Amino acid sequence: MAVHFNHTILSARDSKASAKFLTEMLNLPAPKHWGPFEMVITENGAYLDYMDTGEIAPQHYAFLVSEPEFDEIFGRVRERKLAYWADPARKQPGEINHHDGGRGVYFEDLNGHLLEVITRPYGSGGWNP
Repeated sequence: MAVHFNHTILSARDSKASAKFLTEMLNLPAPKHWGPFEMVITENGAYLDYMDTGEIAPQHYAFLVSEPEFDEIFGRVRERKLAYWADPARKQPGEINHHDGGRGVYFEDLNGHLLEVITRPYGSGGWNP
């Protein structure tokens, strides 16, 4: 049997608002409710399950998108006046990166999780600092 990534749980202060934010930012279908989760489903069938929790340890989640999708998502980041960075350490504010001949940007969700949107998988274009 092949191994496929299926789901992860994201801690949230408000799982419904958090899942709605992610679906709006990435233009994904509306979240589905199951048990204690608000589930966001990506095109490749992976689930990001938001769950209300007491304490949140911010995590990083990356999404591979097309160039037109990047333009749309980055447009929504700017429309909402969200802070964004070219790097995960947040040392390049207000910039995007061009790793591997593509584009990438980092921004936070409602819980402080760092979301990354890239147009090329890392290592696909030879960039390696």
